[in-house]
Amino acid sequence: MILPDRKIKELLANGELRVEPIEPVQIGPASVDLRLGTTFLTPRATQGMYSMSEPIEYEKVEGEFFVVPAHGFVLATTHEFIALPDYLTAFVEGRSSIGRLGLFIQNAGWVDPGFEGAITLELFNANSAPMRIQAGRRICQLVIAAADGPVENPYRGKYQGQRETTGSRAYLDIEVPRD
Repeated sequence: MILPDRKIKELLANGELRVEPIEPVQIGPASVDLRLGTTFLTPRATQGMYSMSEPIEYEKVEGEFFVVPAHGFVLATTHEFIALPDYLTAFVEGRSSIGRLGLFIQNAGWVDPGFEGAITLELFNANSAPMRIQAGRRICQLVIAAADGPVENPYRGKYQGQRETTGSRAYLDIEVPRD
């Protein structure tokens, strides 16, 4: 069940759900708008090849503005720190107004029950010209849903507690041996 605004406000008020900092205007009919943070990561160019089994080096930029190159990719973060209890999950969706500008927002789309941290966003500029983005602007929305009850295995993974843009940690996955 997707939570309506009144339930979101109730959970925020009693501390079961945390979205910090938050302004009342960020709460929509069935979502919470999240704002763009101030740290950005771009993968460093390589002469070789990127691998899921090895860490990728990133160039970090901090500031109120960032220019996403035409057809370019950047990691960004939400200004807000969120904490979901073990019975809530969330979907991160790009705002329609931002998508209509040609900026695609993703974060793998899903936030597990038990996650705590700022949300790293993957941004892609689909335009043929660069796009200037600004920290503090509403960039995406968090749609919160209730599970049937507390999950047995809440998220305690490799991105737990992140406070700024975090690059891929896929190389820490254990499902296949390292190269």
